[in-house]
Amino acid sequence: MGSDPNGLVRPIVIDTNIVLDLLLFKDPATQALKLALASHKIQWLTTQAMRDELERVLSYPKIMARLAVTELDAPSVLQQFDTRARLVEVAPKASVTCRDADDQKFIDLAVLHKATLLSKDRAVLCMRKRLLTLSVRARTAMDFEP
Repeated sequence: MGSDPNGLVRPIVIDTNIVLDLLLFKDPATQALKLALASHKIQWLTTQAMRDELERVLSYPKIMARLAVTELDAPSVLQQFDTRARLVEVAPKASVTCRDADDQKFIDLAVLHKATLLSKDRAVLCMRKRLLTLSVRARTAMDFEP
C-alpha cells in the first residue's frame, strides 16, 4: 500500500472497530496505519454515515468508560477523525453483498474507489477473494502494509 508508481496517494477505507483501535485504544497493530496517514502515503476515505456510526459507538457505556480512562472525550476523538479522514459522497451499492448489513457501506465505498479496506469483521474478511476481483484488498490492521 502507499503511493503508487505514478506518485498518486492510494485510498483506504477503515471500519469503525479499527478507527477505535487507531484513535482511542492506541492498538499497536495500528502503528503502521497511523504512520502512513501522518506521512500522507494513503488517503482515508469516509462518509457521513460512517462518521455518524463512530459518533453513536462513542456513546456506548463500555466505550465511554474507556474514554474516561484515557482522558479523551467523544468530541476529541471525532475531531481526530475529521482531521485525518476525507469526507466523500456515499457510494452506490457494490456488486457484492456482505452478510452484515452494517458493513455494506464500507464495502461499497472501497469498491467505488478501489481502496484497501481495513476491517476485523469476519463478515468482511471472508469476502477477501470476491473483493480482490473488484480491486479491493480487505485486510486487518495487523496485515496492513504502507
